[in-house]
Amino acid sequence: MKKYEGLFILNTAGKEDAIKETIDKIAAEIGMAGGKVETVQKMDKRAFSRIADKKYTSGFYVNVIFEAKTELVTQLQSRFALNEDVFRVLFTLAGAPQEVAAA
Repeated sequence: MKKYEGLFILNTAGKEDAIKETIDKIAAEIGMAGGKVETVQKMDKRAFSRIADKKYTSGFYVNVIFEAKTELVTQLQSRFALNEDVFRVLFTLAGAPQEVAAA
């Protein structure tokens, strides 16, 4: 199993109260598919620099680090593409944490 990092942009249009529930659903879906969620980092709501659709001008960013098999990531990508609460998702391999050298 490899360690992956998933950056989720959640659709918050009129649903700011349901952010916690949506994050819990994302973590549960990764777990049910066979992955192991390590950390969930809630970021803040940010306005998009380029607006493709006037209906979506901002989104709530969430970073999820999890372990999973390679074939699971493609399944998750297609599942979250169908989820209307997830505006965009990007999965990358999580690198080893780098130590900061003391100056």
